[in-house]
Amino acid sequence: MMTRAEKDAVVSSIKEKIEKSQAVFLTNLVGIPSVDSVRIRKNVREAKGHMVITRNTLFARAAKGTFAEGLLADLKGSSAVAFAYEDAAAVAKIVNDAAGEFENIVTIKGGQLGTQKLSKAEVVALAKLPSRNQMLGTLLATFNAPVSAFARVLFAIQEQKQGGAAAPATENA
Repeated sequence: MMTRAEKDAVVSSIKEKIEKSQAVFLTNLVGIPSVDSVRIRKNVREAKGHMVITRNTLFARAAKGTFAEGLLADLKGSSAVAFAYEDAAAVAKIVNDAAGEFENIVTIKGGQLGTQKLSKAEVVALAKLPSRNQMLGTLLATFNAPVSAFARVLFAIQEQKQGGAAAPATENA
């Protein structure tokens, strides 16, 4: 049994994580092997997030006055909360992959992206977005495309002038 001081420490830690995060995803990890649970938590950490499993009442107390209050207020059953500090889509993808891997055990219950409450379907849609690095790569390629096309046109004009000047001289000879 947790003492009052331990509960207060857990509540303040969760509240800090909520305030630091961009998104919060609600799921459960009860019933899966501990090795897989550790792997999922590690993947969330690598995606610059954090996963917490504790009592629902502590989640509700920690969420009071934060953007996630509506999501974490009246939890029922076992719950795990994944916090995304930078890339919400990457953490959502990890949670969604865990739900796919352990279909009848792990479920996505919902989420919160900033002030927007997300349904299960919206969390799955967010998980299917490309990662932040993939999106940045696409954006960079889009920015570089006009410059590359312009450089190819200039090079083609240069080759045409060099090849065009030499070709008529050989035909006249």
